[in-house]
Amino acid sequence: MRMNAVTYGPFPGGWPRSFGPDFSQITATGFNAIRLYEMPDLRLLDAAADHGLKVFGGLEWGQSADFFQRPGIYTAAAISLVNALKETGDHPALAGVYVGNEIPADLARWMGPLKVRRAIEELIALGKELAPDLLFAYANYPSTEYLEPENADFTAFNIYLESEPEFRSYLKRLHHIAGDRPLVISEFGVDSWRNGLERQAEILRWAGQAALDLETAGMTIYAWSDRWWVGTEVLDWDFGLIDRQGNAKPALSALKTHTAPVRPLSFSVIVCTRRGRDRIGGCLTAIGKMDGGGFETIVVDDGSTDGSADFVERNFPWARLVRLEPCGLSSARNIGAAAAKGEVLAFTDDDCEPDREWIARLRTIFHEGIFVAAGGPNLPPKPKTWEQAVVCAAPGAPSHVMLDDEEAEHLPGCNLAVTRAALEAVGGFDPQFHAAGDDVDFCWRLRDAGFRLGFVPGAFVWHWRRPSISKFLGQQLGYGRAERLLLAKHRARFSKRGDAKWHGFIYGGGPVRVMADSIIYHGPMGDAGYQSITNRMLPLRGIEKKFDTWQSRLALRAVKFLQPRIRAWARSPTIFLRSESDRKPRTSGQADEFSINSAEGKDRHHFLGILLRQGWKTAGETDAWDLEKAGTRVLMATERGGGTARRTLVRVWGSEPARIARILGEKIVS
Repeated sequence: MRMNAVTYGPFPGGWPRSFGPDFSQITATGFNAIRLYEMPDLRLLDAAADHGLKVFGGLEWGQSADFFQRPGIYTAAAISLVNALKETGDHPALAGVYVGNEIPADLARWMGPLKVRRAIEELIALGKELAPDLLFAYANYPSTEYLEPENADFTAFNIYLESEPEFRSYLKRLHHIAGDRPLVISEFGVDSWRNGLERQAEILRWAGQAALDLETAGMTIYAWSDRWWVGTEVLDWDFGLIDRQGNAKPALSALKTHTAPVRPLSFSVIVCTRRGRDRIGGCLTAIGKMDGGGFETIVVDDGSTDGSADFVERNFPWARLVRLEPCGLSSARNIGAAAAKGEVLAFTDDDCEPDREWIARLRTIFHEGIFVAAGGPNLPPKPKTWEQAVVCAAPGAPSHVMLDDEEAEHLPGCNLAVTRAALEAVGGFDPQFHAAGDDVDFCWRLRDAGFRLGFVPGAFVWHWRRPSISKFLGQQLGYGRAERLLLAKHRARFSKRGDAKWHGFIYGGGPVRVMADSIIYHGPMGDAGYQSITNRMLPLRGIEKKFDTWQSRLALRAVKFLQPRIRAWARSPTIFLRSESDRKPRTSGQADEFSINSAEGKDRHHFLGILLRQGWKTAGETDAWDLEKAGTRVLMATERGGGTARRTLVRVWGSEPARIARILGEKIVS
């Protein structure tokens, strides 16, 4: 079920005496969940259960301070999570927990993004250990894209974009940041005080439709009521769907208008198999359950000797069966295309199980007419053995390559749909590719012909990886042999060392997150609204927790070493040994630290402004400090609380902190 949520509270004066009136109106609007900014008590959960609402609690803790410098803050957060889950973790209305919400970008940079990400992951791991049936996530926001935790159950982002094109564009980006995981909008709202009631309704209407069109797993509207409490009552904004007197705004009815698009476009699903008797049953069973209709299914048996064709004919009579003498994968795909009747030809493999909405999701992008080919992710199902877990986390799996958040450079053949006209225009698949490489060649030829390839994040297939490490390495050997053919045909697309020269980013399956050697775009003085990482390859998946042992980690290290070398050896007689250069440290030398307390609420921008007026220069957009002058570098971050007072942390490289404090006109506190 898709999450359709609204934030609820905190309210001035605390929770209402009865949740019934609010919860009845919330469910009547069409919401099926509420998001809190604290952990719920039993009274709220019981009321939610009575109204059929699911609750996502929020761990409330001092995340707007340096919780490494003051470790008691983080310890208290862990204790609070433990106590809350012991009391309510098994309540049927509690669906999940956000372990944090928008850790400020300047503090994340101050504490160290990698350390902060790992701290978030430790809270998620603790929660999963205590309540394994709940969903855990961190509510991120664009200023700290890099904090995305590896072990969250879904990717959650708070987004406030009041331009529909920008909102849609950013959702496409977030699908790639999420990796294999579902994407949830954990906050989206509009202030009716500044925008007006009708403008609020209009924005929420198109945002809800965009979230549905772009395949998010859920949308959370901020907020249910204009009444809001953050240490004090907030009176200078009105984000609620109801006003302070409890009256519904126009936005409330606007949320009921979202509809899923229906596209009348005929498809042919083509599955090629060779000796796939043990695999194809799962594939065709999944295809038989797909929604939307408007497609036919063709199975092309490429000379199997294990009874695959007879198995299909006997158990899946609704699938059209084409029997061939052995001819290779590309020829089988071409013959399947020739037999098909659909306007769009959707190819998958016999070891894949398409999602129920696979074709329904693909229809939309072809209806737009921009792309002639499209596909989505191919995701590994939960591994059943430690070897499968290692293979799922290893590099070398079939991957899509993205030029940007929407357009692909390559789509794997296990999830590839193409219009009949485009396939015929480039002459179909090249028959010289018998087992692999056919999809790479095909996508390159489409692009060379001026066609564009699109990506549909919700159109995924479950793709079973090789069941053992030895078979996986054997697959890499086959990929290398296919690359030898590609190298001969497309020499300009390969480097002198024989590596494919991709223009885009290679999808790795894991969420985009800060790593030990990451370079983060912070913007001048760390103030960029969108702070991202640019990597040549997106992060890989981690090892499934159930099989995450020192033995499996050691095996994964061995596979990561062998995989590129085996593939390179098959591509060329020479084994290409690769060396990784260590990244230079971002800063050097010992840093001194002090802090400045301001009862008036002066923050880092006030103090940075003083230095700028003294002739200090802003650092580079990827540097780990804010300002520099004559060899001295300064970084600042401001801790935030519920009141006006602020504490600004100052880190200095290359000068006495007392001198910097004198320039700022402040006394050193610590």
